[in-house]
Amino acid sequence: MAGGRRLTKPTSARTPSGEAARSRRVQQCRRRFLDFFPEGFRDPTYLETERAYKWAAHQEWQDQLAGALRVLGLNADFTELAQRAVRIEARTNLLFSFEKMAIRDAVKKPGPARAFVAGLAGWLYGGGSQEARFERWCDDLAGLPRRQTRVVSWPIVTAFGFVARPRVHMFLKPNVTRHAAEAYGFPFHYSSTPQWDTYRSLLEFARTVRTDLRDWRPRDMIDVQSFIWVLGSDEYD
Repeated sequence: MAGGRRLTKPTSARTPSGEAARSRRVQQCRRRFLDFFPEGFRDPTYLETERAYKWAAHQEWQDQLAGALRVLGLNADFTELAQRAVRIEARTNLLFSFEKMAIRDAVKKPGPARAFVAGLAGWLYGGGSQEARFERWCDDLAGLPRRQTRVVSWPIVTAFGFVARPRVHMFLKPNVTRHAAEAYGFPFHYSSTPQWDTYRSLLEFARTVRTDLRDWRPRDMIDVQSFIWVLGSDEYD
């Protein structure tokens, strides 16, 4: 917590056997995170290495893109808006280099850029259910040109929403998230093909983690995603 005070590692409560097992897993995961960041989500090292650059990308998105996407018109400079989105994401390490190149190359020409920006605006700020918007967004990405690497991957599908609206959307790195869910004891329903059921399960996982860590005062999905990353990434072995 703030002021250099280490967070406590709670003891188990008396619960039915299934809940007790889950509680043990959650506590083990909490301890793992605190081993690296003793002050939790207010730890100075955490803020510097995990949170700051993601929040900076979000602020840049707010300054340079959010307003234009919310009121997207027919005369918008779609190529410029697409390039802005790609540049902002490129300042993070959410995507692998080959994924960054794939989406950058896919939106170079005016037609694909227009499709990308219109799809992105619909996904982030459009009407209708979240499920319908997500499925349309996946279809929009599937229609973009590709060279060597496909652009309909889970990281690409989820990175832009996570940067744009980190209080709403979650980022999915498949292997890391699956390892973290297993460690946490959460039944994450994963499909390698981006589709709504998996994204809905990801959001359920994120909400569960956020509720379990409410005493750490997570601010948004950036804190939740960082917690999941520490649990599932080889970087923190």
